[in-house]
Amino acid sequence: MPHAGLSGSARALVALSLAFGLSYIAILGLSWPFALTTIWKGAGVALLAIAAAVEARGRDGWLLAAVLALGALGDVLLETAGLIVGAIAFMAGHVTAIALYLSNRRPALAASQKGLVLLVVPFGAFIAWSLPTDRAQATGIAIYAAFVAAMAATAWASRFPRLRTGVGAMMFLASDLLIFARMGPLEGAIWASPAIWLLYYLGQLLIFVGVVRTLRSAATN
Repeated sequence: MPHAGLSGSARALVALSLAFGLSYIAILGLSWPFALTTIWKGAGVALLAIAAAVEARGRDGWLLAAVLALGALGDVLLETAGLIVGAIAFMAGHVTAIALYLSNRRPALAASQKGLVLLVVPFGAFIAWSLPTDRAQATGIAIYAAFVAAMAATAWASRFPRLRTGVGAMMFLASDLLIFARMGPLEGAIWASPAIWLLYYLGQLLIFVGVVRTLRSAATN
């Protein structure tokens, strides 16, 4: 369970996060007020950020809280201020996440894992560059995707569990690539929006669980 091993207050926050995050796709087609749907969208990851702050016991815990808070801010700004402003918030979160993961590198990586880490950034950026129909957007999208891919690569190379934090970061990258695909070959695909949201939200949840559990375990040893 995502809340296993957390304090009582953090467990409650994660339960609320799940309620908002998983139900958001159900309200996408409803004619709710814009302010309400925007708050609902931001609440899922914002509650994870608060839970991370509750659990924080040092620099790494606060970095995780900042990563998630910037993600929640990006969710809201995408709706209220547009794509570029929202992307800036997300990029700030990715840079913060990279700092967290680089300061928690694994002592050693198998050759296959090194290969994956080295390939994620160029392949992610190239795929993103190739997707938009409007080629004037391709370079900017590739630059942004490189930050997301670097975040995913460093998460995979970190000491945090790959089946949680590593996979969660890769899901985040996949979500963004789907966004870019919707600007090209997947334009009009009705399944894309719920898939984008679920990959993103569940990715953030897995990142939270993997980092928090690892930090709690280290603090009790």
